[in-house]
Amino acid sequence: MIRRLFLSLLALPLFVSAADTPPNIVMIISDDHLWSDYGFMGHTAIQTPNLDKLAGESLTFRRGYVTSSLCCPSLATMITGLYPHQHKVTSNDPPIPAGVAKKGFQSSPEFEAGREVMSKHLEEAGTLPTMLKQKGYLSLQTGKWWQKHYSRGGFTHGMTKGGRHGDSGLDIGRKTMQPIYDFIGEAKQQQKPFFIWYAPMMPHDPHTPPQRLLDKYKDKAPSEHVAKYWAMVDWFDETCGALVKHIDDNGMKENTIFVYVSDNGWITNPKTGRYADKSKQSQYDGGLRSPIMIRWPGKVQPKMSGELAQSIDLAPTLLKAAGLEPTKAMPGINLLDDAAVSARKTIYGECFTHNFVDLNVPATSLKWRWIVDGHDKLIVPNKANQPDDVVELYDLKADPTEEKNLAAEGADKVKKLSAKLDAWWKP
Repeated sequence: MIRRLFLSLLALPLFVSAADTPPNIVMIISDDHLWSDYGFMGHTAIQTPNLDKLAGESLTFRRGYVTSSLCCPSLATMITGLYPHQHKVTSNDPPIPAGVAKKGFQSSPEFEAGREVMSKHLEEAGTLPTMLKQKGYLSLQTGKWWQKHYSRGGFTHGMTKGGRHGDSGLDIGRKTMQPIYDFIGEAKQQQKPFFIWYAPMMPHDPHTPPQRLLDKYKDKAPSEHVAKYWAMVDWFDETCGALVKHIDDNGMKENTIFVYVSDNGWITNPKTGRYADKSKQSQYDGGLRSPIMIRWPGKVQPKMSGELAQSIDLAPTLLKAAGLEPTKAMPGINLLDDAAVSARKTIYGECFTHNFVDLNVPATSLKWRWIVDGHDKLIVPNKANQPDDVVELYDLKADPTEEKNLAAEGADKVKKLSAKLDAWWKP
């Protein structure tokens, strides 16, 4: 009898749920990176072998989007799982008060007071690292971070001490990867799951790639400015490869989720090196679209998906994977739920002014609301901030770079999509 019981116990599957042994999570966030500037997305010159490999091992959404084409609100959405009008961090910087010179504003008491309000908005919204603490996670912030000290985001470890968009955190990738490796070692020693926010200022300007990489693109790019940006993408790809290799070589591959997304797009002006129209800060896909990847070996089947995905989905997806429930305020879906992904055909977003108009009233800073429904995209301007703009309608399948506005000839579609947009959020 005892022998039979012993043998039956041996036969039980050695399975422990995510709730008992939650996976490690590594979030890679590219900075100012056009959605098509990857080998796997079809770029013929830029070399991204490491991201290509990651995409091939991931559930990869080629039609991914962020919620806003400006870095601070976009990152705030990723860490909260909320739209900017929900978490209230709609813009990069506080409003410039009357009588305060723009040049000295960032060193003024008014600027610091405004940033404090922004940080409180984020804390009140709730963040992914704070929620993951319930499962014993240690969490590390590196790279871009706007909301003062890393602890304001709920991170247990971090690099940013309070500077406007990252201070010493911006050394990650460009100068070193060691803080991440040290943190992983500490988490392993403590036998705790970890969450890593890897958001280097790459390929973001200043475009200062190593000469060896710039030499690869000098004769291929239309200008030196473009060559430098391409080389920055290549350099960023190298750092991603190093990070994935470190995880895999240290025996953590099967129990680590890698998530990839860019904060917003970027198109290099070949003459100036600055961002071109229809990219960063714009209402167009050049600023809003980004591939989204999820790698979790043995749990997530690698696949190139044509379904819509959005950065607002990352928080609920990762919470579910960790054995936690998303909050009721989170409107995103679990991207690992095939039925939910295939059922959703519509996503929404919003773009705001670079500086807040009012720190506590999101609608005052609104420039455009937009909706992607299937392959139709409607853009509705807020006349208060964009008085000369018109409603825009595009067929993204036939016109991915949004050249032909179909609003005049598609009045019925404009009316239908406008109603959907208003039902989502009407300021």
